[in-house]
Amino acid sequence: MSSTQLTSQSDCAHKLKILADSTRLTVLQLLMEGSLHVQDMNAVLGLEQSLLSHHLKVLRQEGFVTSTRDGKAVLYHLATHVRPAQTHRAINLGCCLLSFE
Repeated sequence: MSSTQLTSQSDCAHKLKILADSTRLTVLQLLMEGSLHVQDMNAVLGLEQSLLSHHLKVLRQEGFVTSTRDGKAVLYHLATHVRPAQTHRAINLGCCLLSFE
C-alpha cells in the first residue's frame, strides 16, 4: 500500500470520526433540506446554543458546512462539494458516499 493510499484512508477515517457524533450527523441531515439559522436548527435539536455552536464550528472547520452573515444572524449551508450531483440524500466524503436513504 502506498503512502498516498494510507493518507487518503486516514483522511477518510478522520471525516467518519467527525460524523460519528449523532448531533453533527443530524445537523448535516437538516442542512440537506436547505440553509438554516442556528435557532431553526435548535428548534429541532433542542440543545444549548453554545453546544450547537460548537458542533457547527467543528463541521465548518472540517469543510462540511459553510456560513454567511444574514443581518445579525448566521445562515448555515451544506458545503457544495459535500453533496453529490446524483442524489440529494447523501454526503460525499471523497472516499465514499454516506447515504441517508
